[in-house]
Parts: sequence; C-alpha cells; structure tokens
Amino acid sequence: MPPFALPAPLALARAVEAVPESSGWMLEPKWDGWRCQIHTATGRVWSRHGTDLSRQFSDIARAASSLPDAVLDGELVAVLKDGSGVAFDRLQSRTGSRGPRTGADFTVHVALFDVLAVGEQDWRQHPYTERRAELLHLLEQGPPTLRAVPATENHEQALDWVGALAGVEGLVCKRADGRYAAGLASGWVKWRLRHTTEAVVIGVTGRTPAAQALVLGRPHGGRMRAVAVSLPLPQHVRAAVAPLLRAAGGEMRELPGTVGGLPGADPVRFLPVEPEVVVEIEVDQDRLEFGRYRHRPRVRRVRGDLTPDLIDDGT
Repeated sequence: MPPFALPAPLALARAVEAVPESSGWMLEPKWDGWRCQIHTATGRVWSRHGTDLSRQFSDIARAASSLPDAVLDGELVAVLKDGSGVAFDRLQSRTGSRGPRTGADFTVHVALFDVLAVGEQDWRQHPYTERRAELLHLLEQGPPTLRAVPATENHEQALDWVGALAGVEGLVCKRADGRYAAGLASGWVKWRLRHTTEAVVIGVTGRTPAAQALVLGRPHGGRMRAVAVSLPLPQHVRAAVAPLLRAAGGEMRELPGTVGGLPGADPVRFLPVEPEVVVEIEVDQDRLEFGRYRHRPRVRRVRGDLTPDLIDDGT
C-alpha cells in the first residue's frame, strides 16, 4: 500500500497563452477526457476531485489490477470503435450508478502520465524524468487500454500532435527536473489550441464591473438558444459592448449552471438584453457539446459588421 492516504491530491496545470520554448521542459499531449487517479493493487479509480469511479469504470479497474502495485495519474478517454476518434460526451454515459454497457460504441482507455507511488515507496519527490522512466517500466506488457502518453523536448513535434492525434486538445508542459506536487505548486503549465467564432449577446451577468460577463446565444430551431456564459470581460471589451446593449425587460432570469460550463453549479442569474449584438469569442472546442460550450469562452471584440441572422447554429 502507498505511504499516504488515497485518493491523494493531484498536480494541476496553470493555463498559459504560449508553449514554453526554453530548455528543460518536457511536453505531453493533453487529451480530451476526465482526469483520474488509479490504485492498481485495489483496482480503485478516482476522479480529480476524489469521487470514487471504480464502479462506473470497472473495466479500467480490472485492467489496472493486472499492473504492479502503484498509484498512477492519467486521463480517462472514450475511444470510438469506428476509428473516428474520441468523444468526451460518451464518458457522461458512465455517471451515476451506470458502468460499462453491452453494445456501447466506444471503449474507455487511460492516457497515463505520472506515478505517485510504487508499492510502499512515495515517488512524488523523484524528478519527472525518473517518474517517466518508472511509468514506462510499469506499463511494459500491460493491458492495451492503459498506455503512457508520448513525451518530447521537441517543441515542433509536440505542436504536431495537436490536431494530428485524435482527442488531443493541447499540451501539458512539465519541468524535466520537477517533483510531483499537489495543485499549482507542481509548476506544470497547459496550453490549449483555441478557435474563434461568433455568438449573439442575449444577457449580462455579474454584480460588479470586474465580474461582469455575457450570456451568449446562437440561433437554433427559429429561436435564440443560450450556449455559454463568457469569462469576465476585459475593460476595453466592456466599454465597447455596454453602449450597444438594450435591456429586454427589467426582470432577472436564470440559466442552469451547466450553461456556464460549471456542472453542478448554482443557476446563473442574468439580465436579458435584446439579441442584437454579435461578438467574436475564443473557445477551446470547434463545436457545441450538448448544446453548449464546455468551457467559458473569452470575448475578444464586438463584430459590428455582423448581425444575428448571419450566425449559424454552431452544431
């Protein structure tokens, strides 16, 4: 058994706008999945937040139990059986008390990228390069659904993975001599490929200017459907948007927290505005998922050259 309580706090990565190009960084692909922690000796699987997922992902738990005793860090990924890629939304079908189902069109794999413990030995103080070598050793002759992510020091090679490898949405960058530490103390950084698109402003939320955000919509079935709540607006964007908005009635409304990209969050209260203003937004997925963007978009600028009737439905 490991020399610390399970599940252990996981390392997190700070978002950055560019991939580090200086020496001493190891670059790994960031898969579009669910973060997980696995204890192979007991066949236990936990989410990033410590939720026990062993029943929902019993297929992964069984596969992991064939490995040597270790605590591993990785990403659950749903791989479509038709070979077309990965599908983040399929993982949602395992929530609640549900587990693997006969006839599903996907198989769950784990993209593993770190080792926290081996047997009774704590590996978190070992440098990345040693943990990486140990991970590869542990996975030798292991099940095909548990594999180590590739890693490189080559900046160009890492960028080639984004878009070329199915399900890779960006890169995670780690110091080659870095130790494994909980939270942002890890020193890890993450870069995501960003896309730009347009949306219609249908509401405003936030009690103070610094917290003000936009409720964004797209036409769908002859009406305007809410697809996201933006990140708080930079001052220059707020100044450009504010004079263009007209209140649509004086009553506050509510949206489910999921529209703001926050599953399980409280409803989002907002003041509706007339759907007249189009803005350019930056998103990390090129299409809607369950009728919304999974992560909150960044508003870049007003698109005064566009009107709502020119915006597609985003599907």
